[in-house]
Formats: sequence, structure tokens, C-alpha cells
Amino acid sequence: MLKDSQNNTRPSAMKQPLLYLSLIVLGAGTVVAGDRFLAAQTISQPALALTPSAETISQAAPASPLAGLVDPNFISNAVQRVGPAVVRINSSRTVARQPMPEGLDDPFFRRFFGSGSDAADPSSPRVERGIGSGFILDSKGLILTNAHVIDGADSVTVTLKDGRTLIGKVLGEDRVTDVAVVKIDADNLPTIKLGNSDQLQPGEWAIAIGNPLGLDNTVTAGIISATGRSSAQVGVPDQRASFIQTDAAINPGNSGGPLLNQQGDVIGINTAIRANAQGLGFAIPINTAKRIADQLIATGRVDHAYLGVQMVTLTPELKQNLNSDPNSPLTVQDDRGVLVVRVVPNSPAAKAGVRAGDVLAKIGQQAVTSSEQVQQIVEATRIGDDLPLELRRNGDVVTVAVKPEALKIQSEN
Repeated sequence: MLKDSQNNTRPSAMKQPLLYLSLIVLGAGTVVAGDRFLAAQTISQPALALTPSAETISQAAPASPLAGLVDPNFISNAVQRVGPAVVRINSSRTVARQPMPEGLDDPFFRRFFGSGSDAADPSSPRVERGIGSGFILDSKGLILTNAHVIDGADSVTVTLKDGRTLIGKVLGEDRVTDVAVVKIDADNLPTIKLGNSDQLQPGEWAIAIGNPLGLDNTVTAGIISATGRSSAQVGVPDQRASFIQTDAAINPGNSGGPLLNQQGDVIGINTAIRANAQGLGFAIPINTAKRIADQLIATGRVDHAYLGVQMVTLTPELKQNLNSDPNSPLTVQDDRGVLVVRVVPNSPAAKAGVRAGDVLAKIGQQAVTSSEQVQQIVEATRIGDDLPLELRRNGDVVTVAVKPEALKIQSEN
């Protein structure tokens, strides 16, 4: 189910089978990074062989997949070009501790809740430190990263590959797409070239650079496993993005680092891995990230269109399950379309007359067959513009016009 509601906070990694790829360090030396996940994938080079004789040429082995490459060292060359523009981002924030349980506020018990000053006052605030990655967009210090790398940070520092560490200023963050922009005060910085993520095809090469587990400038390689993965498929249903899936090895600390194509152009921002699997990494397409970054740089914020409905893609199986369940609040006549499961009270959809049980068939003149497709169209709609919806309701066709409002993001703090 794709959720389009006001409760759009980023889900906890503990509640979803997914891990964001920044490290969180609690106190001194304790790292919260989950289990061990992906091992770096190696790329086999073709073996050297003598030129076959006339007698044996008919039995020659098939050509290696790498034989057609103009440059067999394309990964190394891409890294040499891009590596200087990849940075390490350290952030810290102060988090209030929960009060001691009643009856345990005693010196005898305090030693079990910490050490040093913590032992003296276990209810005192603690400092969480995070480690992530980013890359430089322009020579004057604009850096693109993930929102969850710097979310709620009291301080941000950026370490360049040449060893310099500079104070970073967060220009803006967008939790809905998990994109953020950080600015450092520097000039003549190395930059990165952006590719076109709309042209990606499964099977193309993918190269990841970042700081996994704090190991700076780590390079791994693999392929594009799939494109267009919905946020629900990835495990972050409250986010609005269509993800790139890759098997290039990425780990906590890779968050915000670039995913490159064979030419060394950035095609995505590494952002998450599935905690219950290996070889399943996900990146935000660079076209989406650039669009969001431009708005953050210009205004410091991004407004997302909001209808106020919960939807699910309708299938014959779902129709049968709904209609055969005596406890189901909905009955459905259609086999295809997008079923409105719930309408948020006083939302734009509610004001326009959309009802639970309606089947969304068209937005404007465009037929829709999946909830992800509806979300993409809504995301591209300007706030306040009329959005015509064609609905099927109890066998009748109903047309309404919804005026999307700005999505309100609830704070996690």
C-alpha cells in the first residue's frame, strides 16, 4: 500500500527491513550499524591467451564480456576523476535521555546505566555522532548528501580527500525524498559530473564510492540490478522516490555517496540497504536528487503536493479477497485501477468529494494502473492547481477536481 498522508516521517530502521547507510556512534566507541552485510564484489579480468592456430580456431572459447570495453581500467579511471570530489560528513546531535525508572534513582543502580558523568546523572543528555558521505556539486562548496545523514544535527563537519576538515552549513533538507544540501566555505574545489538517471538500463555497470563503516574513499563495483523500485518495495513507504537497485557493495557510512556509471558520471545517491538480504542496495536517482537540491539551494525547502488518500493497486486477487471477506468495509466491482482505501478528513481529496472505495482510473487524460504511478503524477503537480480525477464508484463514472495542498512534515524530535 502506498501511503499519501500527513504522517510522513521517516520510518525507523528497527521497524522496517531496511537500513539507512549512515553510522550512528553513541558516546565513545560504540557504533550502531546493524549486522555485517555486503562484501565487496570483485570483477574478473579476462585471462591472457595465445592467438589460436588455423587448426584450433573453430574451437576458440567465447569472448569475455569485458573484451568489448575500450578501456579495461574504466573503474579505476572513473574513480580517479570522481574520488577527489567525494567527502566524509560527520554530524552530531544532543539527545535527551529518558528519566530513570521510579525506584532505580539510587547510586547503587546508576552504575548499570553508564559510566563517568553518565553514572552520576543517567538522565543527562547524550551525544549521538553520525558518519556519512557526500559529493561536491560545484567548486564553491555545495555538497549533496542524504537528509538522514544530517537530520537533527547540532554540528556538521566535512572532510575532503586532501585531509582538510571544514565546518558545514545545512542549506536545506527534504525528508520526503531523503535529499539534503550542505555548504562549506571553500573555493576551487574538485567537482563531480552528473549523468542522466532516466536513461539507465538494468545490467549496466555501477560504481559506488563512500565511507562505509568509516573507511574513507572505499570503492566497490557491480551492476544496475533494476530501476523504478517504488518506496513501498524498498521498505520506506512514506518516502516519495523511485529507487535504483544495485548489487554494488554498500554499507552503513555509504549514505549520501555517489553511485556512478561506467563513464564516472553520477547516476544516484546511495541511501539504503535491505537488512534482511545481501546484494540489495538502493540509490536515489540523480535526476530526482538534482531537482530537489535546486529547490533547497534556492529557498531552503521543498513543498510536495498532497491529496490526503491511502491507495493500493487493484488486482483481480485483491478484488476477490475484499469481496469474499465478511469483515471488509469495501466491496469492489473493478479488476484494475487504483483503489482508494482511506481519505484523510479535511484533506484536499475529502474536500473534493473523493470517497473510500472509489477506483481511480484517470488523472487528467492519463490512465493510471498503479498507486506508484499516481504518486509520481501528484508529485509533479503544482500546489493549488486543479487536478482532475476520473473515478469509478459503484459502476458509475464520477469526475472531481482536487486542489493539492503542501504536504506537512511532522518533526521526529
